[in-house]
Amino acid sequence: MTSSHDPESSAHPDPGSRGSSDSHHNDDPADPADQSATTGPNGRLGAAGEFTAAEPAEPAVREALEAGFTHRYGGHGTGFTAGGPLDVMLPGPDLARHIGQARQRGLGALSDDELCGLIGAARRLSSWQAELELAAVAELDARRADPHGGDGEHVAEEVAALLTLTGRSADTLLELSRRLQRLPQTQALLAAGIIDRSRAAVIADQLSLLSDLDAAAVEERIAPRAAGMTTGQLRAACQRAVLAHDPQAAIRRREKAEKDARVECWAEAAGTCAIAGRDLNPAQVIAADKALDAAARWLKQHGVLGGHDQLRAQVFLAQLTGRRLESLLPQPVGPDPAPPAGPGGLAGSVNLTMPANTWLGLSDTPGEIAGTGAADAATCRDLAASLAARPATGWCLTLTDRNGRAVAHGCARAGPGPPPTCDAAAWLAQITISPIETGTCSHRRESAGYQPAPSLRHLVKIRSPRCGYPGCRRPAARCDDDHTIPHHQGGRTCECNLHPLCRRHHQVKQAPGWHLRQPEPGTLVWTLPSGRTYTAVPEPYPI
Repeated sequence: MTSSHDPESSAHPDPGSRGSSDSHHNDDPADPADQSATTGPNGRLGAAGEFTAAEPAEPAVREALEAGFTHRYGGHGTGFTAGGPLDVMLPGPDLARHIGQARQRGLGALSDDELCGLIGAARRLSSWQAELELAAVAELDARRADPHGGDGEHVAEEVAALLTLTGRSADTLLELSRRLQRLPQTQALLAAGIIDRSRAAVIADQLSLLSDLDAAAVEERIAPRAAGMTTGQLRAACQRAVLAHDPQAAIRRREKAEKDARVECWAEAAGTCAIAGRDLNPAQVIAADKALDAAARWLKQHGVLGGHDQLRAQVFLAQLTGRRLESLLPQPVGPDPAPPAGPGGLAGSVNLTMPANTWLGLSDTPGEIAGTGAADAATCRDLAASLAARPATGWCLTLTDRNGRAVAHGCARAGPGPPPTCDAAAWLAQITISPIETGTCSHRRESAGYQPAPSLRHLVKIRSPRCGYPGCRRPAARCDDDHTIPHHQGGRTCECNLHPLCRRHHQVKQAPGWHLRQPEPGTLVWTLPSGRTYTAVPEPYPI
């Protein structure tokens, strides 16, 4: 990290000015006789280690730095050593320059003491940068506010495109920037590197349901001790302080959260998947948890192998897919066998995309399950086998180029499944493969009216399997079929003017200051209120 340096405005002369870039890493940027205080834009650090926040963050926050990201205990050294000026320096361009110089010289040249000092300094610097980012987001938010002072629309979407974030991550960043605006002590501690972003987020979240006056009172009690606690300890301390100040706050928080109850699915890093209910009623969740325990114990008593967590997971999936608990039992030897275990209960529509060689067992190239993402070859084959057992299952064939972009597509009649369930040549013969439009569109699949034909709707979702906003991963099956140029303004109902957009980004597209165009089928160019443009292309299929 580099920054310009004004020697007249800095309290710490550049150590490089006293020698070449090869000067020893213990160079002290400040006169040892003048280490009584280190100042910064957000406050003052005294020799005893106390931090005094600048206006308007008064009253002063004491004790905080002693528990913050410093390593001054056990010495009064130089540079990054314990008690040295770089060990306690407030973050900013000067500290960034010294860290950069130490990194350039090589971390291996540092003693353990100096390395610990640098680790603390790097954390302080990251906190300072986090506060700067949040302050800039808050400024953008203020510029987008409506004339009456209300929150501006679609600020999170603008931030998401700018920083390549998911919608949820952008929402979190924007919400934290808004919450910190009324917590000046917490914001000052973050800017001074005394707490990190995670701790600031805990305070802001826990105090979010309090009025400004009540939040300020609780912050006064919590902020001075925040640096000395882990996030778990800090969250518990905040909860106790909030409940002591306003006993009804927890009830309001729970009621608000329950309005956002949902079930989420996502892919895990190990290649597995997860499904979870979020913001559910606590009593019902506890009851469900105990029911899973009881069912897992019952399976264990009846000879099902596996640990308690594994059995709970089996019960969980069985109940969600409509399978009886008895179906999980080992096949008994006797006249009354239990229902066979298997992939039963599959219902609804599953969009499975996989290479033909993977289905045939000739390769282990991964596939994709719409809604959960990439899936390994074995998972794809298992799911395909389950689908093949359903006579009404429809089968499609999508051809991709070497980059994984869909270039042609065709659909078979419902059932039977592809090989090896039937003759490969006969199965392929019944599928008519048509190219997907690229470049200049021929409009050969254009629908006359506003609603696209089912075949066109299907093809657009195959070509563009996710929402067309940069970074959004909402599956196309859960998106609107959006006309890039509105139909009532002359926009075609055609591959070159249709693209899946989730409801959120469909609304963004229609907001003042936003503009969307589709220069070629499947490629969207977004222009944001700032004037910046971002291009989104279809996510490639596994190849």
